[in-house]
Amino acid sequence: MSDPATPDPALASEASDLRMATFRLARRLRAQRAVDSMSDGQFAVLAALKVHGPHTLGELADRERVTAPSMNRTVNCLEEAGWLARSADDADRRKVNIALTPAGRAVVEETARRRDAWLEDQLAALTGDERDILRRAAALLREVADT
Repeated sequence: MSDPATPDPALASEASDLRMATFRLARRLRAQRAVDSMSDGQFAVLAALKVHGPHTLGELADRERVTAPSMNRTVNCLEEAGWLARSADDADRRKVNIALTPAGRAVVEETARRRDAWLEDQLAALTGDERDILRRAAALLREVADT
């Protein structure tokens, strides 16, 4: 393990290259969306609801690491567009749950399909060895992200 007081120029360069490459790839993937006018933050809320199910406003704000007022604005916009709906909690009528509508689920699924299709096209241009390297790198990136 390297001494944090002694910077390693090679490691710093690798980190910078990896950061820039992952940001550029993420930007290209984010451009593949079903609704051009939807922000990344709005899509993140819809995707979280699809993966994790209904949430309260506070739970969504915590999950997305934004303030409750900011999340309320996002949810209001998504609700007006018909992509999510609010409903009273069955167990605690004071709580309001936020869930995807069928239209919201369709937006998430179409966006994921477009992103996967774009990436499949890019992968098809690579050799089998290059795709194998990326497959192994994806596992390592998941490990890094999960620490």
